[in-house]
Amino acid sequence: MAHALVDWCRFNGAGSLFIDPGSPWQNGWIESFNARLRDEFLNGQQFDSLFEAKVLLGDWRHEYNHDRTHSALRRQTPVKFAEAWKFKNQQRLAGQVA
Repeated sequence: MAHALVDWCRFNGAGSLFIDPGSPWQNGWIESFNARLRDEFLNGQQFDSLFEAKVLLGDWRHEYNHDRTHSALRRQTPVKFAEAWKFKNQQRLAGQVA
């Protein structure tokens, strides 16, 4: 899997950053999300099957992205924030595609 990711990055002109094991301060955003997922979802659930876990996680993810506002996004949902950002940057994005 790691080799496929390295190839994808190389062919797409993207880079990657190494995060040292045991160094969560190097990527605080994902650590914050992981803590929220654990506190709000995983710690309060008991799953009887993988299918049940996938369905319940899908519901939680939809609520997190579509219904819940986030203070870091100026009290918008992630979906609304992305739509507003795309609208604001539409011309610049169109120039990158052409």
